Amino acid sequence: MSETGSTVRTVPSGARGSGRFTVQTWFQLVLAVMAIVVLIGAAAGAQVIAATNNATDRLIEHTQPASREAAQLQNALINQETGVRGYALTGERKFLEPDTLGREQQARAAERIAALIADDPDLLTDLDSVQRAAAKWRADYARTETASPAALAAGSIQGKALFDEIRKAFDDQSAGFAAAIAEDRRTLDQARVVRNTVLTLMVAVFLLTGLVLTLLVRRFVARPLSALTTASLRVADGDFDHRIDVTGPADITTVAAATESMRRRVVSELEISRAQEAVLAGQKAELDIQTEDLRRSNTELEQFAYVASHDLQEPLRKVASFCQLLEKRYGDQLDARGKQYIDYAVDGAKRMQILINDLLTFSRVGRLTDSAARIGLGATLDAALSNISPVIEDTGARLELPARLPEVVGDPTLLTMLWQNLIANAVKFRAPDRAPLIRIDAELEADTGMWGFAVTDNGIGIEPEFAEKVFVIFQRLHNREEYSGTGIGLAVCRKIVEYHGGKIWVDTDYTDGGTRFRFTLPAPAPVIDGGAVPTADADVRDVSV
Repeated sequence: MSETGSTVRTVPSGARGSGRFTVQTWFQLVLAVMAIVVLIGAAAGAQVIAATNNATDRLIEHTQPASREAAQLQNALINQETGVRGYALTGERKFLEPDTLGREQQARAAERIAALIADDPDLLTDLDSVQRAAAKWRADYARTETASPAALAAGSIQGKALFDEIRKAFDDQSAGFAAAIAEDRRTLDQARVVRNTVLTLMVAVFLLTGLVLTLLVRRFVARPLSALTTASLRVADGDFDHRIDVTGPADITTVAAATESMRRRVVSELEISRAQEAVLAGQKAELDIQTEDLRRSNTELEQFAYVASHDLQEPLRKVASFCQLLEKRYGDQLDARGKQYIDYAVDGAKRMQILINDLLTFSRVGRLTDSAARIGLGATLDAALSNISPVIEDTGARLELPARLPEVVGDPTLLTMLWQNLIANAVKFRAPDRAPLIRIDAELEADTGMWGFAVTDNGIGIEPEFAEKVFVIFQRLHNREEYSGTGIGLAVCRKIVEYHGGKIWVDTDYTDGGTRFRFTLPAPAPVIDGGAVPTADADVRDVSV
């Protein structure tokens, strides 16, 4: 223990890591670089893939279909020439049927070709040449509507020469389409080569970037952390003379400096702690005795808290009474500010009394009562409605209740308090533009064997994000000027339901306006005399107090 009693050297935070990145900065840098690489690769990949798709679309959806339509066009013109020649040789008009069909096919094919190659002026020129040659052949020779078969036969040499012009236009058009298809295929092949090259480079760059960043993180983060861990474990194993001196990111060096300072302090305190071991052993035995005494006194402490809470109300009543007497006797001598202060004191004392009573109620749930029995919930609901009937009358509230509620095993006082708190809560948080409407439903859940209950109102509702907060003691969603209360009522409800083995929650799926509280209570076992567990009647009785 060569360093026992030595002065502890404190390294200022960040002094040894000045000018270095922290671990968080390193990881942010790595993520930023990776994100940039991904974005650049995505942009480049999207561009080359788009170019490839464009070349493919042009070849498959434009050039090749247009080439096929050109063949249809040529066949249509050949059919026309065949029909005209047959008519000229035989004089029978039935041989003109190929001519008629060929004209229709020619019109359709020409229209389709023009639409497919609208952006290619060379191919459009070839199409125009074919159409002009066909029109000239039709105008100068194949006037089947007006020319007789003899006239057509006499001009067959001229007709052949004119149709040869069409065939020449055919050859030019076919050569043009062949060249266009070849060019599109070359463009597609080039686009695929570029695409494959870019994607390969993207993968290579991504892998290389990942490798470089991994090496950087390992060099500047993982290795210093490993060194710090090794040094700390060495000290933890008992080598207190080992100096912890680690370089690396600023926060790691700061942690290393703090750990080194702690090691020095441990060394300086070790001898003192060993000298106090014997004293601590004796104290441990004494603490064990005190712990046992503490467990034994917990029950007495609960009773003491109850009595103390009642005793607290006496001085509060005195504060309120004497403040009121002070206002009554000296009210004419007090200004508005003084009367306001007295009102504050009286109001604070009354609110403290309410808070103490609510706390006593909350602490008594499931602790001071143990009168579980098989009871009908209808009786506890009627008792709760009787207790808060003045509030219901004042607000004009209307309740829709099941004609009959089931039986459960529980404490009637607590279950009455549960109904009372839920219904009073629905009346308190009513909507300003309509009278409260409260509906209670009950059904047996076959899969769980629990009774499920729902208390639905048409009040101001509860946002889903506060569905759990409302059950926390003292948690309020509104200020005291808007709605009175201490924020304990729903916490008491949860404690009562959980004491009886059920659950209570806000139904966040209910969106028809207002709030729906759901809770469950265990269904009792069937009675031994052969009767069945009472069921909740499906009919609803409307109660307006």
